Amino acid sequence: MFQHHLLLIYRNLKKYKSSFFINLIGLSAGLSCAVLIYLWVNDEVRMDKFHAKGERLYQIMENEVTTEGIHTVDGTSAILSEALLKEMPEVEDAVTASPSVWLKESKVLPKGSTPIKAGGKFAGKNFFKVFSYPLLTGNPSSVLSGKTNVVVSEDLARKLYHSTEVIGKDFTWSNSEMDQVNHGQISGVFKNTPGNSSDQFDFLVSLESFFQTAPQYLRWSNRGPNTFVILKKGASAAQFNAKLKGFMKAKGEHHRELFSRPFADGYLYSRYENGVQAGGRIAYVKLFSLIAIFILLIACINFMNLSTARASRRMKEVGVKKVLGAHRSDLVIQYLTESLLLAILSLFVALLCVELILPAFNRLTDKSLSLHFDLKLSMALLGITLFTGLVSGSYPALYLSGFKPVFALKGRLRASFGEMLIRKGLVVFQFTLSVMLIVAVLVIYKQVQFVQTQDQGYQKDNVISLPAEGKLSGNVEAFLAEVKRLPGVLNASGMNRNLLGDLQATNGEFSWEGRDPKEPIRFQTAGINSGLIETLGMKMAAGRSFSEKFGSDSSKIIINEAGIKVMRLKDPIGKKFILWGKELEIVGVLKDFHFESLHEAVKPMFMLFDAKHTNKVMIRLEGGKIKETITALQNFYEHFNPGYNFDYHFLDQDFQAQYAAENRVSALSRYFAILAIVISCLGLFGLAAFTAERRVKEVGIRKVLGATEMNILYLLSKDFTRPVLIAIAIALPISYIASRDWLSTFAYRIDLPLWYFAAAGLLVLGVAWLTVSVQALKAAAAEPVKSLKSE
Repeated sequence: MFQHHLLLIYRNLKKYKSSFFINLIGLSAGLSCAVLIYLWVNDEVRMDKFHAKGERLYQIMENEVTTEGIHTVDGTSAILSEALLKEMPEVEDAVTASPSVWLKESKVLPKGSTPIKAGGKFAGKNFFKVFSYPLLTGNPSSVLSGKTNVVVSEDLARKLYHSTEVIGKDFTWSNSEMDQVNHGQISGVFKNTPGNSSDQFDFLVSLESFFQTAPQYLRWSNRGPNTFVILKKGASAAQFNAKLKGFMKAKGEHHRELFSRPFADGYLYSRYENGVQAGGRIAYVKLFSLIAIFILLIACINFMNLSTARASRRMKEVGVKKVLGAHRSDLVIQYLTESLLLAILSLFVALLCVELILPAFNRLTDKSLSLHFDLKLSMALLGITLFTGLVSGSYPALYLSGFKPVFALKGRLRASFGEMLIRKGLVVFQFTLSVMLIVAVLVIYKQVQFVQTQDQGYQKDNVISLPAEGKLSGNVEAFLAEVKRLPGVLNASGMNRNLLGDLQATNGEFSWEGRDPKEPIRFQTAGINSGLIETLGMKMAAGRSFSEKFGSDSSKIIINEAGIKVMRLKDPIGKKFILWGKELEIVGVLKDFHFESLHEAVKPMFMLFDAKHTNKVMIRLEGGKIKETITALQNFYEHFNPGYNFDYHFLDQDFQAQYAAENRVSALSRYFAILAIVISCLGLFGLAAFTAERRVKEVGIRKVLGATEMNILYLLSKDFTRPVLIAIAIALPISYIASRDWLSTFAYRIDLPLWYFAAAGLLVLGVAWLTVSVQALKAAAAEPVKSLKSE
């Protein structure tokens, strides 16, 4: 029986080549899209799911009540983990560790060797008991217990000593965030962090060494590192959170409230608004999952419409089979088999396309995806194929198998109102999806463009940043003085942190005249050299910036407009500001600039003069001489700071990194929207071809009676115009609501003018008309005698 079905399918494919290839191309494109998105989504959702105790692993988060609302952070007090172990019976284990960004750009070396770039983090002694990073050598309980202990990855061990047998070897490291070169001994080697770990690092340094250099973090009022806990089996996370709620109040921190978040949720659910979880990467996972389903449905709808449209050609086949005793179930099986085999064939074509597209897709998404046919992927491909085959073949199978033999053999088939409604409804549905995708592409593109062109409050172009390390870290002023003399250098200065997204926050340890001590206020802080404000093209709203002309500015402070606003100070210049027990004078008010992405409103911040702790050197270059100036800078740097590479990057790269996710979404959505339109138009092209063929005699008669080609074009196009217009009417309000919700995640965003939606509708309508017109003009241009000669 199966061989018989295969033979019939082969004959039908030969007989209806055009519809076969339209369906094959549409389903292959839809499946290619679905497979690519599945690979990407699977990679996203499996992030951080490899830890053995992952179901009981939680990160402690903190909500802080401020004048701006509730601010959620992952930084906690460094002594929190020990306190939770002692005071919370639900906690089985706990550890404190720094964010990897602290030691992201470190230089490591065995004594007397050339530095190697590596990323590290500080970690408490229980780190390897809490997290599942397997040790090749070393005891998980004690490998980080000594103050000078360092644990390295197998790759870093081989780079340093060409072996993983490195226990007891010297390990020297430095970082622009630290003011000294640090020495330790390797106490263990761990396997390289897996690709599905959101936290990538090459070495771990004992947390005890961090406390030696930064003892201020041992107070409850200071926070910075992250805290992780393993709950005991059977412990309730809800009850644990209820206890955490008042934990910081008991320590004297009345505006701070703790809660726990499953560690595996951190990657996908990172965004909080006013203390409530409000999305993150999960929004893009949902978006692209929907896009995959939409595009697959569009391809399936094409198959349904084309199969039912050519039903008149298969009436006699159905009639003969039913007269010879075939049951409806036999015909349903035959037609479903056809669609399933076409889906399987389309899958093979799709997999070939995916293999060809994957390298470009990986570059676009910054992933390393591949088609490894493990059980999970194989089952997913099987499920997608079965879904496609059954969905696309279900309606045609039921429709074709339902013909009455007497009408089928006579060739008299009139589509009922319900059948026409279903077919038109499917066209409406697929074009609704297409319009929604186009609106999404337009809104995302315009918002990303807005972000790129919005005045950030500083000039990011032609500015390079480099770490102050080695000899440079103690001789920044001398370095800057020489750099400013180089041709092509317009200005240079420095600061103690990265400008974008890395400023330190402080709260509570400051006051000024008229401040309500009960009012929770949070400031971002930065230590800068004189000339930094001018180097970055920032503007002063009042007063002055730090300058050598006024002598030492170590007792002065500059506050941004947002800070002055929450302080409610009038005429702030000259007023006193008490910070960490030291009296400072406000000498300037800085115009607000965006040191975070436009997702966030500008927060209160202040700048201190702190030339001694410069970690980042910022140099503005003259446009048009970038290449020559960088070459001169490199030569001077290597002479000034021997043994260290000239590792620089442009400030606008840091700016672009803030919007990496949005840029990828913008690019991907463009490609998928184009694909959706192409697949929709393929189906429309096929439907128009069958319509023109079915009405060929009517067209011939109308031409004989004097109809022009434009009359014929209008006749054949109007049947397809109405469903597309209905699709536009349905899609636009849905698109508006979805666009408004997405834009609400930005503190600064575009408006939603009507022309965005009108442009999307007109584009789809124009492409649909163009598609139908090709077939309509072909029918209109045909000689009437050819279509009427058989009558």
